[in-house]
Amino acid sequence: MQESRSLQFVAALPPASSDAPVPVPARNNGFMTQHEVQVQHAQPSVGSIAAHRPHTVAAVVSDLEPDLDADLDVYEEADGVGAQLPQNRFLDRERSWLAFNERVLELAEDPNTPLLERANFLAIFASNLDEFFMVRVAGLKRRIATGVATRSASGLQPREVLEMIWARSRELMARHAACYQEDVAPELAEEGIHLVRWGELTEKEQARLFTLFRNQIFPVLTPLAVDPAHPFPYISGLSLNLAVVVRNPISGHRHFARVKVPPLLSRFLEASPGRYVPLEDVISAPAHLEELFPGMEVLEHHMFRVTRNEDLEVEEDDAENLLQALEKELMRRRFGPPVRLEVEESIDPYVLNLLRRELKVSEAEVYPLPGPLDLTGLFGISRLDRPELKYPKFVAGTHRDLAEVESASAPDIFAALREHDVLLHHPYDSFSTSVQAFLEQAATDPDVLAIKQTLYRTSGDSPIVDALIDAAESGKQVLVLVEIKARFDEQANIKWARKLEEAGCHVVYGLVGLKTHCKLSLVVRQEGETLARYSHVGTGNYHPKTARLYEDIGLLTADAQVGADLSDLFNRLSGYSRRETYRRLLVAPKSLRDGLIARINKEAQHHRAGRPAYVRIKVNSMVDEAVIDALYRASQAGVPVDVWVRGICAVRPGVPDLSENIRVRSVLGRFLEHSRIFAFGNGGEPEVWFGSADMMHRNLDRRIEALVRVKDPAHRASLSRLLETGMSDKTSSWHLGPDGEWTRHAADGDGQQLRNVQEMLIDARRRRRGKATP
Repeated sequence: MQESRSLQFVAALPPASSDAPVPVPARNNGFMTQHEVQVQHAQPSVGSIAAHRPHTVAAVVSDLEPDLDADLDVYEEADGVGAQLPQNRFLDRERSWLAFNERVLELAEDPNTPLLERANFLAIFASNLDEFFMVRVAGLKRRIATGVATRSASGLQPREVLEMIWARSRELMARHAACYQEDVAPELAEEGIHLVRWGELTEKEQARLFTLFRNQIFPVLTPLAVDPAHPFPYISGLSLNLAVVVRNPISGHRHFARVKVPPLLSRFLEASPGRYVPLEDVISAPAHLEELFPGMEVLEHHMFRVTRNEDLEVEEDDAENLLQALEKELMRRRFGPPVRLEVEESIDPYVLNLLRRELKVSEAEVYPLPGPLDLTGLFGISRLDRPELKYPKFVAGTHRDLAEVESASAPDIFAALREHDVLLHHPYDSFSTSVQAFLEQAATDPDVLAIKQTLYRTSGDSPIVDALIDAAESGKQVLVLVEIKARFDEQANIKWARKLEEAGCHVVYGLVGLKTHCKLSLVVRQEGETLARYSHVGTGNYHPKTARLYEDIGLLTADAQVGADLSDLFNRLSGYSRRETYRRLLVAPKSLRDGLIARINKEAQHHRAGRPAYVRIKVNSMVDEAVIDALYRASQAGVPVDVWVRGICAVRPGVPDLSENIRVRSVLGRFLEHSRIFAFGNGGEPEVWFGSADMMHRNLDRRIEALVRVKDPAHRASLSRLLETGMSDKTSSWHLGPDGEWTRHAADGDGQQLRNVQEMLIDARRRRRGKATP
């Protein structure tokens, strides 16, 4: 949460107890003694910092001793108390993902959602489903084809999962199209935004678009014939295409041709003020097709769209240069096999059979739909300047601990952090005046000697990248770990990695076989005779644009333990280090899963002993079987377990003798819930962690992830109140049942709308600035 003191919109929790560690013997991590750990951290690791400048670490050695987790060792394995866990205890992850996208669709179907936001949710649904087919369905098909697919944790055979996906996605796509055709498009028309087809245009509008076609569209079109001299053309993934059948009037022979709809042109063209027509309708107008095929008789035309396997497979163990290997794989991605064929439901059977045969698509992979296809084009419509049809505008403010006080100059973030930690909650707290300002100040401060930074995703015009370049060009040591394997951002990340290298930054690409997904910044600053370390640990990417749309948590701190942990972790990422244990961090793939499971198991012991015990988790996805089994055993022991999940969830809550003490909720809205928070009752001394990791195999086994322990009692209380609010029955959310079905709870028994946690947080910020909504 933003506030380091309290939140005003929920009842206050009892005062948090002391955070002092229990005095137990320090654990040996297996390769270094406690004394050696202390000596190692007596000097910072900042590369070739100007050695002639005298310095010491601005913390006594005792401050840097590892947090004492030895008492958790006995909880790493479950104690066996409780009934045997049943075989069918996991929900299917693919079905759960489809259920998540159904919740997105429900927001589009909801008449209480602002109209242009409904159009936006229709586009999000379509975009989500595209990626699901490109990655999950494609991967499943590949595993079946190669014979390596195994029964899923839910007990389904791979073929059963695939058939379920085909059937369920067909239902959802039909419902999606109906929502557009029957609800959203007609209601947009009532508001003066008409999404029309070519036949609905007036003669004047058609004439205007004919001129546009001749001047701006026709020159970029390339009709591709199919005959013995012209093989069937390659159809790129997610492209929109016209299948055109023409006849030679002299020979009488029929021919097939394909015309690709140019992806760089606007999807909806304005025929006249407030009236928009799909680009493909303009291209396929009779007079326009005659321009494309002069002298031929155009018999029919149909729209179609192909989704291909666009996941990447880079054999890093055999790749001498990861950057070159990934660039080669990006080229291969364009030619992945098809996994879905969308066609207009009016398509001629002959044309459909031709497409199926040439694309090698099964009947089950064909999706006939009413036009227009590809409703991701509604993103453009949703951006129309009609604020009355959108969520009320919200502009994030500066966190009050970083706000300017009686000064026209920017606040000194380092001075603020020396006073106290700052807990940020984006987008309610401004990213630009907190994290971005932290890095920009570090780049220009002459006393800053080094900056170390992870970048997973960022924007093309990122001020974060600019700040790192400025820092390197001013002579600072700048280490940037760019994750070039971030899915669908690979090409952009390669571009920015090279730009950073050219500016003099030390750019590394992480560890072989692992993605670096943790969100970390470390600044080393000369302060008199000492070096101080300032840190940022977050749940979201360093992406200024998505920071306005994604809900994330971040901690800015001058804490010596966190700084030492980040130094160690960056050394592991950039050099050779076998460190696996930290003071205030849990780091995947070594300690994060075991650390969380040990804490979940410990809650069961607290409950049996009559001490306060609970588990509250907020994540994007919850599918890791080991973590879920720990939650089941905690529930069997009587521990109340709350799981707030945005997307996939394999937990089966509410099952007698297994999970009757587990509740699962989901919140979707104007912001994408993205933070990951883990809270434990801990016998009356609450413990709260947050960070980058979701509870998935890829996060816990194949990524570098980091969680940070929240030390400030007020910060712990704020995050605990956030979790309580999200799980409250008085808050609008979806509830998961033991059968895997989600039920929306948006109104109470009297039909009154339940409170929306995101709107509550917005209103709390507005009240603080004197701009609360009525």
